[in-house]
Amino acid sequence: MSDKYLSLLQQLSSGLCSLKGIGNFNPFSNEAIRIEFEEWEWEIGVGLYGLYQYANDANQANLIDALENWFERQIDKGLPQPQINTTAPMITLALLAEQKQRTDWHQLIAEWADYLLTSLPRVEGCGFQHVVKERLNEGQLWDDTLFMTGLFLAKAGMLLNRQDLIEEAELQFLAHAQFLADKKTGLWFHGWTAVDKHNFAQAFWARGNAWITVAIPELIQLVGEVINPAIKQHLISLLNMQIQALLKLQSENGMWHTVLDDDMSPQESSAVAGICYGMLCASRLNLINPEDVEQVKQSALKGVQAIVDRIDERGILLEASDGTAMGHDIQYYFDIPNTPVPYGQALAMMCITEVIKGEWIVDSFSED
Repeated sequence: MSDKYLSLLQQLSSGLCSLKGIGNFNPFSNEAIRIEFEEWEWEIGVGLYGLYQYANDANQANLIDALENWFERQIDKGLPQPQINTTAPMITLALLAEQKQRTDWHQLIAEWADYLLTSLPRVEGCGFQHVVKERLNEGQLWDDTLFMTGLFLAKAGMLLNRQDLIEEAELQFLAHAQFLADKKTGLWFHGWTAVDKHNFAQAFWARGNAWITVAIPELIQLVGEVINPAIKQHLISLLNMQIQALLKLQSENGMWHTVLDDDMSPQESSAVAGICYGMLCASRLNLINPEDVEQVKQSALKGVQAIVDRIDERGILLEASDGTAMGHDIQYYFDIPNTPVPYGQALAMMCITEVIKGEWIVDSFSED
């Protein structure tokens, strides 16, 4: 059974490597695998993280080499200014620095982390303002930040033996939860503005929620016993509240809608892949309330099947939506187009890798 999933993972990794930009292909034709994506940004940052997880778990040395070569090319070319989205590739750089003993990368990692701590604007003196290349987003918190930046700080703290970086990662999770986690539903709003004191369109955006379902178990895995026990318990509670809400909103075909509580909004595969990964990873780590474990597993596996059904012959995950800025009305989320994207590839790889790693029973998976 795992041979089928390994084949899917190889297809997805090839599809990711062939993406030169968003929806733009440059398939490699030689024997050496090369990551073609040209821009150092969040889309490929998530892609690299998923590719690393698959390559590391499956002992794919050629993919690890391709990742190392991509980072070397980018560093030689010159990296962009640190901000929220350009931080996304840094977590994989930190992981590779540890695995490949690239101590020459440690200074870059430390300088980048220090810039985030000292130079990023903070909302209400606490959470990182969601600064990106297109705009400063004054006074805004977005749920994307926890995956793009929080996880890097946690890993950098472990790599560099710096407790201050781990504590900053913990702080970012708490600060974002304060303004984005909805107490009534357990879902997370896409964003918050401290300028106008509201959650924009009040949207429970699916991929935004997926970043949370992924990021909480990832943080706990990355720092292990170093995490503050009280913060860990608080995050586990938030995760279980969110997953309980997600269970009720899953469609019969295993998918979730772009606006989670609006069945008229499009279904969206990158969010489904992230949610399913988070559910299965949290189950494996024993973070799920015991009475809910079986239901959570079955829901996640149903979603994984939906993902498998949406991988085409090129190894591209279909029905993944393009990058999504902050919506000021619900219709905005309806109108985001679908396109091949590195983060869709990565999240699909992560959820299928978790199926293998957790040895989940998935006899219901189709054989065609």
